[in-house]
Amino acid sequence: MNAYKFFLEFHSGFRYIVMVLVLLAILVAFAGLLGKRPYTNGNRKLNLFAMISAHVQLLIGLVLYFLSPFVRFGNGVMKDADARYWTVEHLAMMIFAIVLITIGHSKSKKATLPGEKHRVIALFYLLAFVTVVVAIIQSHRPLLGMSH
Repeated sequence: MNAYKFFLEFHSGFRYIVMVLVLLAILVAFAGLLGKRPYTNGNRKLNLFAMISAHVQLLIGLVLYFLSPFVRFGNGVMKDADARYWTVEHLAMMIFAIVLITIGHSKSKKATLPGEKHRVIALFYLLAFVTVVVAIIQSHRPLLGMSH
């Protein structure tokens, strides 16, 4: 197995861990917000693990970006929808999603009230999750299937 194929499979498979952790963090945050629950050490750890997994996924994706035969630089990239997607759009949307997660995590750490911590995580992680789903759908690859 060559490096490109390895990182492609790793990136494609690891997305499930990221998606599950981020979705779980969103659900727990909404439950905490709506149920007026305290912000626990378990909440903090879940949100941190979700953020760390997203950052790891970004690093895997960056390695894949420079190994990928679909990423091209030069004339005509912006005119070719597939090349533009893999060279510019996918990277930009995923970085944007991870920035949202990072901002949300940072703001939740600075918030003092439990409801505010839950609200910030729910909002920023949900926006990031939607961004990731849109980016995956836009790629014309299956959301629940492995890339090939």
